[in-house]
Amino acid sequence: MAMTGVLRPGHIQIRVLDLDEGVNFYSNVIGLRETGRDSQGRVYLKCWDEHDHHSVILCEAESPGMDFAGFRVLDLETLDTLEAKLNAYGLPTRRIPAGDLLETGERVRFTIPSGHQIELYAEKAKVGNGLGNIAPAPWAPERDKGMGPVHLDHFLLYGLNISEVRRIFTEVLGFRLTEQVLAPDGVSDQAVFLSCSHKPHDVAFVEYPELGKFHHASFLLETWEQVLRAGDIMSMNKVNVDIGPTRHGVTRGMTIYAWDPSGNRFETFCGGYFAYPDQETIIWPFEDFPQGLDYPQRKLHESFLTIVT
Repeated sequence: MAMTGVLRPGHIQIRVLDLDEGVNFYSNVIGLRETGRDSQGRVYLKCWDEHDHHSVILCEAESPGMDFAGFRVLDLETLDTLEAKLNAYGLPTRRIPAGDLLETGERVRFTIPSGHQIELYAEKAKVGNGLGNIAPAPWAPERDKGMGPVHLDHFLLYGLNISEVRRIFTEVLGFRLTEQVLAPDGVSDQAVFLSCSHKPHDVAFVEYPELGKFHHASFLLETWEQVLRAGDIMSMNKVNVDIGPTRHGVTRGMTIYAWDPSGNRFETFCGGYFAYPDQETIIWPFEDFPQGLDYPQRKLHESFLTIVT
């Protein structure tokens, strides 16, 4: 399919309580590669098969959570066009100058009704995956470090007004609603899954009574066996696991959810399906949400609904 507009999730800034501990965990347990540090004390990391300079930014703070999530757009013209569309819709934006994040161009930031800070950008330095572009090997040795995720796959965010958030992402930013969990009233949104690509989702939102909550960042692995290996690594390192190994009904993804040392949830994920633009939205009535979350157990885990940062 033609890729225009918003291309993919590009980066997320995560707050950790102890920076050294956080860097050690994301580097050696999850298996990301450190690519830089800035004058604000932030640490930049990437997955082995990502070509951009970074996808995860860690900063030390008094409370865990997410500061902002960024999406890469096709080019500078697209960035200008989307900013104009956001403003016309009634969402104010602000430009963050190039260089505020290492190796990253100008960003357009805005706050959505769920309380989350979202940003768009068109330029970030390419550092490659270590394989080159001429007759490359199929994988790099870095893949075997920690859990070895391929790339940052998606975000799940909790907050208010997700029906309005859905409209912004679909009507302004060009995402498609791939799957939808209905609230108990059978009409309004309990959860929405949105894609700007061929994936089942690039970002998802769940209705929640507080603004701006972070549920998880998901890291893609290549196979179910690698997800199970990630589970072994979690146990070897005494990582607190939330759910899994299991399969979702929603998105069909195979998954394990766990927490970093600061209490931020992350996911190791594989599978899913190709979400082409002509696919009709998949609907999950609220009574089927337990099967949507944990297909084998048909269980709506309380921790999944209540523990956020």
